[in-house]
Amino acid sequence: MSWFTSLIDRATERRVRTVAQQHGRRSLLTRLGVAMVGGAVLPMLPFDRSGQFGTAHAAGHGGAAAAKKTPAKEDPTQCEYWRYCAFDGYLCTCCGGSLTTCPPGTEASKVSWVGTCLNPADGRHYLVSYNDCCGKGACGECLCNNNERERPGYRLGAHNDINWCMANTSSMFHCTTSIIVGAA
Repeated sequence: MSWFTSLIDRATERRVRTVAQQHGRRSLLTRLGVAMVGGAVLPMLPFDRSGQFGTAHAAGHGGAAAAKKTPAKEDPTQCEYWRYCAFDGYLCTCCGGSLTTCPPGTEASKVSWVGTCLNPADGRHYLVSYNDCCGKGACGECLCNNNERERPGYRLGAHNDINWCMANTSSMFHCTTSIIVGAA
């Protein structure tokens, strides 16, 4: 049996020496460095989430909200609500949250996009910040996609087709809030 292990040892030694002659240490260090930097940067890249939505607007949210005769521009559970002029995602008002707060078990995204929306009640424009709520799978209720004055993807702060949970611990998107930042 010792002749067999010495045969394996010689074959392994020859193979290792051949690899060492063909590839230097710098080559190995370069490849390891590229892999480490590439692996660290990849999760920080934004990705397009527009393809996951099959419809442009949500069907209305059922239940007690459907029984009300509130106009859609005044109902925060409807895609036509005035604050949602640049909205893309599931309404947190239909997913256990509110216009300004994320549902329990989720956290607000650290980055967001903005829109300028006209309030029909007072005729003024307001700057609205849209914050994704992260940490749970997609809510699946009240999907809205409004693209009023949306900018192309290279203008990230005004682009709504990006998963803005990318800066959070969990990049899972659940729903989106609509927070008035101030008058425009």
